[in-house]
Amino acid sequence: MDSTQLSVTCIAPVNIAVIKYWGKRNESLILPINDSLSVTLSTADLCSKTKIIADAKFTDNVMILNGKEENFENERIQRCVKEIKARAAELGSCPKELLEWKIHIESENNFPTAAGLASSASGYACLVYSLAQLYDLKKQEISDIARMGSGSACRSIYGGFVQWQKGIQLDGKDSIAFQVAPASHWPDLHVLILVVNDSKKKIGSTSGMARSVVTSELIKYRVEKCVPQRIHSMTQAIKDRDFSKFAEVTMKDSNQFHAICLDTFPPCVYMNDVSHEIVNYIHEFNRTEGETKVAYTFDAGPNACLYLLEKNVKRVLSFVNHIFPNDNQKSAEYVRGIPVEYESEDVNEFQNYPQYEKNTLKYIIHTKVGEGPSRVD
Repeated sequence: MDSTQLSVTCIAPVNIAVIKYWGKRNESLILPINDSLSVTLSTADLCSKTKIIADAKFTDNVMILNGKEENFENERIQRCVKEIKARAAELGSCPKELLEWKIHIESENNFPTAAGLASSASGYACLVYSLAQLYDLKKQEISDIARMGSGSACRSIYGGFVQWQKGIQLDGKDSIAFQVAPASHWPDLHVLILVVNDSKKKIGSTSGMARSVVTSELIKYRVEKCVPQRIHSMTQAIKDRDFSKFAEVTMKDSNQFHAICLDTFPPCVYMNDVSHEIVNYIHEFNRTEGETKVAYTFDAGPNACLYLLEKNVKRVLSFVNHIFPNDNQKSAEYVRGIPVEYESEDVNEFQNYPQYEKNTLKYIIHTKVGEGPSRVD
């Protein structure tokens, strides 16, 4: 090789599932017990950024996450690195000596880590995508390798609307993600993320779903009866850009997912009192508006992800700001992401709704459907 050092820097998106992944049939390969479907969010507002340097002079592999050195021997990190290198060696996509060089990885998220905002999904998707760029696997299927780092990371390999098929093969080769529709198919689908608590959750997703698979009776019914029908309904709703159906399936699946967490023994509790209030307020808002204008979904955490159409963002945000008043409401740091112009008088329309206590929400992120990973160096 002409140089003794190579470097790549990439970003990868967060994805928020509308049909949830919960439970594995194989822990080590991270093979799910059901299909799932998600929306990829814009990297302009939420993303992981990873820089990888390969150098012939490096003596050790190093991993730094959000400024803190991590254990490079972590099983999932090792699995991703080894699988990418094995694929590159098999295809001869890069010089053999490059595969022998040690690497230094620096990764950071521009949003809270381990707080139920899919940080592991974007993080491992970014790691695997960056490695693929480094070893020149640009046109290869890599969602199966991203899955080995964090299950839902396979969905962050693609933009728009993405399905992760559970697969049936024991080796997991058919457990991959594919794009149902690109971001350009439904560009006016927007998202408001209400950050209730950005601290690390008490029960990790990995241990939570393992417990559910063993102890929950509801999870068996969900896998066999509910998910296949919901995947079909959701795919059709996306195809037709039918927001009402999209919203209904999204909310029902979120509710069922958390019901399974409660049916787990001992139960896994991810939503808190504020989360449940958001659910109640959204249903009441849709009822009084006379149509479904906004849908909620909650991953394994208390933060709400609200799906809505662009034309309704201003009204829904005014509603949220009335229900959950905040001293920082007028600050640019409170509503982050895509700017929203609205007058304070808009809030007055909702005076009949009782307000929750002040400063319950830490901040709000406004974003939309986005593209998959990209190289930015």
